[in-house]
Amino acid sequence: MKISLFVTCLGELFYQEAAKDMVEVLERLGCEIDFPQGQICCGQPAYNSGYRKDAQKAAKQMVSTFESSEYVVTPSGSCAGMFKEYPGLFRDDAVWQERAQKVADKTYEFTQFIVNVLGVEDLGAVYSAKATYHTSCHMMRLLKETESPFKLLDNVEGLELLPLENSYDCCGFGGTFAVKMVPISEQMVDEKVRHVEDTGADVLITADGGCLMNIKGRIDREGKPIEVKHIAQILNSR
Repeated sequence: MKISLFVTCLGELFYQEAAKDMVEVLERLGCEIDFPQGQICCGQPAYNSGYRKDAQKAAKQMVSTFESSEYVVTPSGSCAGMFKEYPGLFRDDAVWQERAQKVADKTYEFTQFIVNVLGVEDLGAVYSAKATYHTSCHMMRLLKETESPFKLLDNVEGLELLPLENSYDCCGFGGTFAVKMVPISEQMVDEKVRHVEDTGADVLITADGGCLMNIKGRIDREGKPIEVKHIAQILNSR
C-alpha cells in the first residue's frame, strides 16, 4: 500500500520527531511512504479567516500535489479536515470540485487510517505512564473521528489512560483565534491545563500539532511537570 505523507506546517517546523514516528509505524505495517515535494500549507488559516480566494490557491496546489497519490495520511486531524473542505471551496467550479473531492476522499488522519483502512488496533507499543488524552475539535467535529485514537491507546502496554474532564472542549488554539482573541484563548487553555492536572496524569497525549503546541506552551510557561506528546510518539514506543 502506497501512502503520501502530508506532514503539515507545524509537523515540518516543530514536530519532525512525531512525523518520523508516524512514518516508522506505517512502514512497520507494510506501507510504502513518499513525500510529495509540492506540498505547502493546507490553506486553513486563510479559510478560517474568510480569505476564500487565498484558500483556493493553497487548495489548488495541494490537490495538484496529491491527486496521483493512492492515500494521503497526515499527523493532524485538523489538516485532514481541511482537505475535506476543499470540494466546498470549489462549489462554483465543477472541474476543480471533482479533483478536490477525489483527494478529499483518500485523505486520512494517522490513527484513522491505521484503524479504519488498515484494520489494525494493536501496534505492539509499550509506554509505561499515567496519561490522559485531549480530543481536538477539528478531528472530532470535521472528521467525525472519536474512536480510533482510543482503540490504539487502549492496546499500549503499560499505559494507564485516565479520563479528562470536558475532554471535548477546545484548548483555545483555533489557529488565528489564539492570535485575534488572546484573553479568551488564554482562559480556555488555562481551563484545559487545570483539567489535565486534575487527572493526575504524567503525560498529555493529543493528535494535533496545534493543540500540542498551545497546551504544551502553557504547561511549560506555568512550570507544570507534565509531558505533552503527539500520539505517534506513544504508538512508536518500544
